[in-house]
Amino acid sequence: MTSPPLAGLKVIDQTQALAGPYCAMMLGDMGADVIKIERPGVGDQSRQWAPPYIGDQSCYYLAVNRNKRDIALNIATTEGREILHKLVADADVFMTNLATNASLKKYAIDYETLNTINPRLIYASISGYGRTGPRADQPGYDLVSQAESGTMALTGEVDGPPMRFPTPIADMTCGLFTLIGILAALQARHTTGRGQFIDMSLQEGQMTWLENYAGEYFATGEDPPRRGNRHPQVVPYEAVQGADGDWFILGVGSDNVWRAFCAHVGRGELADDPRFLTNGDRIDHYGELLPIVRDIIQHKTTDEWLSELRDVGVPCGRINTVEQALTDPHIIERGFIVELEHPALGIVKSLATPVHLQDTPLVYRRHPPRLGEHTDEILGELGYNHIAELREKGVVA
Repeated sequence: MTSPPLAGLKVIDQTQALAGPYCAMMLGDMGADVIKIERPGVGDQSRQWAPPYIGDQSCYYLAVNRNKRDIALNIATTEGREILHKLVADADVFMTNLATNASLKKYAIDYETLNTINPRLIYASISGYGRTGPRADQPGYDLVSQAESGTMALTGEVDGPPMRFPTPIADMTCGLFTLIGILAALQARHTTGRGQFIDMSLQEGQMTWLENYAGEYFATGEDPPRRGNRHPQVVPYEAVQGADGDWFILGVGSDNVWRAFCAHVGRGELADDPRFLTNGDRIDHYGELLPIVRDIIQHKTTDEWLSELRDVGVPCGRINTVEQALTDPHIIERGFIVELEHPALGIVKSLATPVHLQDTPLVYRRHPPRLGEHTDEILGELGYNHIAELREKGVVA
């Protein structure tokens, strides 16, 4: 079988919560040997983010920690730091999300120290605001990043309060950009022979979601308003409700699609109406057009519309519940639901990394580890033969 793309790479994951562990899990899915470092007796804080549990394990933790080995290591001790430095000595990537520059130096895991040990090391730092600037040492949290990025002010009903995105989107986005940065740094190392420092910020990652809204502000100098489900630049492109009360998205993304929609619903005159002729016209006359479109949609069920509109090339999709999304036959056939056997919990399910490589496919081989599950194995690889003594002293668990 062909090896996965990152087979042979060694990653030291000294992160917790979501952004770092999510990034490290994807590196593991791509074949890297990921060693997760956790505090003895405490572990990753996401182990306590529950209920729900599966057995005694937090579902939150289980969702983002497969394909890793785990060592419970106390880096507050001199011997613990020595073990970490030995791990880093031949590693390719080191990841941390300790909050402050002072804490990195305190535990001797700052970039300067680790770069001296291993100049080829790619050092990925994840923090709330980055390691430079006036807010560098302030702690960062997903919801705070959503608030400060401008995205939360744009989310929700037009006349309602600001609304958070329901999943930790700032954490996940930062994890994705960290992965991109690591892959770019690995490629650069082929040329330079050296690793480098990667400085990731939750705030900046979340602000990338402004995208077209930032463009709107830069062009007009005006703060974009909250628009609910309405798209700011495309009409009609939003949620509508069929005769059975089920909601779906109607995606009329171009003038050609608009004409196809009008022809299918028997309202060809709308396509020739000067108020609705172009997308710009439809934006200008949104208040007149939307009631007409909603009235048309109310005459058939959502299932009928989805079938008919797809047949004539009009993009549309049901607004699924979580259960409907996760049981979609298309998603299941493509292998997007990962099932791994856990020695204590049975089958544990999680979402795959949505990267399909034909020649070097990703692999899902390790269940999310229990705290310290691989401590003895990892220390043995480093040549330690007094593990019991280290455990008695509280260096490892």
